[in-house]
Amino acid sequence: MSKTSIRIIFAFMKSKMTPARKAAGHTMRGQCAKRLSILEAAANVFCRQGFSGASIDEIAAAACVSRQTIYNHYRDKETLFVAVVDDVTSRANAMLFSVLSSFPDKADNLEDDLTAFAVRLSKNCVCNHDGKFLRKLVQTEGEYYPHLFESWRQQGPGKLTNALSALLARLSHSGELVIDDFDVAARQFVALGNADLQLVTLFGGTPTDEQLEGAARNAVRTFLRAYGRAYVPQRPPLAVVSA
Repeated sequence: MSKTSIRIIFAFMKSKMTPARKAAGHTMRGQCAKRLSILEAAANVFCRQGFSGASIDEIAAAACVSRQTIYNHYRDKETLFVAVVDDVTSRANAMLFSVLSSFPDKADNLEDDLTAFAVRLSKNCVCNHDGKFLRKLVQTEGEYYPHLFESWRQQGPGKLTNALSALLARLSHSGELVIDDFDVAARQFVALGNADLQLVTLFGGTPTDEQLEGAARNAVRTFLRAYGRAYVPQRPPLAVVSA
């Protein structure tokens, strides 16, 4: 079909749009914009005030909408909180699976390739805005409102370890790693990657590129000493990352 034909078809379709249909489209876009504005404002308020300290009035003011508008979209504060966690978790999972797609599938230079992967994982999934937001909420509110984080528990950390377990199994089957329990190895890989960064991230700090590289290199070397076949470190050990 030619470009001219396509333009004619679109022009014909546009001409058939009734005023009511156009108005409905504007209304839907307006509702979506309000919903996104509410979620963004609520995320900021919940992160700053916590669930118990946050008020619908404060969220409404931040979103530039009325209190009733929030209740029209979300019947109460708990429903809004769960929607915020679900929204942030969905974005975090999208980024996570993008990073997981870069996991090395060959062992030409396993230490460097795994280190680069660990840096991407920490930078884009742990130390980014969404990662810090979720971590702060879980640390401050998880003990008091565990039911509010049920979907996060199901959709968040479990997906990372399950996917990483399958990727490590692939490397193990190729003979580069010797692993008896892939789930345990996946959890250990993640824990080692976070070990040197905890003092930096505990109070909301953002690690430098040098800190990310050092933490990832130390984590991968420790991991390969445990699971690598005849592993020999390529360079001297790195200094421990400090706060």
